[in-house]
Amino acid sequence: MKKLVLVTAMATMLSACATDDPNQKAKVGAAVGAVAGAVLGHSIKNDKGGVILGAAAGAVAGAGIGHYMDKQQQEMEAALANEQAQHEIEVQRLQDETLKIDISSEISFDFGSAALKPAFMPTLQKVTDILARYPKTVIHVVGHTDSVGSESYNMNLSERRAQSVVNYFSGQGIAPNRLVTVGRGELEPRASNDTEAGRQLNRRVELYVKPVIEGQESEAYQTPQGY
Repeated sequence: MKKLVLVTAMATMLSACATDDPNQKAKVGAAVGAVAGAVLGHSIKNDKGGVILGAAAGAVAGAGIGHYMDKQQQEMEAALANEQAQHEIEVQRLQDETLKIDISSEISFDFGSAALKPAFMPTLQKVTDILARYPKTVIHVVGHTDSVGSESYNMNLSERRAQSVVNYFSGQGIAPNRLVTVGRGELEPRASNDTEAGRQLNRRVELYVKPVIEGQESEAYQTPQGY
C-alpha cells in the first residue's frame, strides 16, 4: 500500500508541474512508469548508485544479445519487405546491436504536419506487433526535418512528430517506460538541404531499438547521436 501511495503521489506531482507542456501526457506516463519500476525494485542505477529509471522488462544476458536482436531484425525485415522495396523504410543493425529503422516522413506525415497519415497506420502496426514480442528493449523515436522554416519551428515539428509515433505505440500497449521521444529538428541532415531530393531525405523519423543488457541497463536509455 505504501508503494502504491508513493507512485500515486508522484503522478500527481508530475502532472501539476507540467500543465503547460504539450507533451505532458507522454512525459508523465514515462516518469510514473520509471517511479513505479524503482519503487517495485525493478530499477536501473546510474554510475553513482542512484535510481534513475524503471527497467523496461528485464534484461538480456550478454551472451544472448546477438540472438535476441537477430530474431527481432529478421521479423522486422520480413514484415516490412514491401516498404523496404519501395524505399519508404530502411532497417539496419548498428555495431552495438541496436536496431535502427528509418522512416521517410513522405509516407508518415503530410508536409508541416505532425498527424500520422491514415495510410501509414498498417505499417506502424507491423512495427508495433514486433516490438511487443521483444519487451527487453527500449525504443527511441527521433524526429528530423529539413531546413525550410526557422530552426525553432523545425525543432518543435520534429518533437511533435516523434511524439505522435510514441503516442501510437503507447496506445497499442507498448509500456511507456520503454519509449523515449527526441526531436533533432534540422540539426542532423543526411543530405544537403540545397536540393529537394536532399530535403526529402532529411525529413524522417528514426527508431532506435536498443537491447536492455544485463549489468548495463542504463545505457539502453541513452539516445544515439546521428549515424
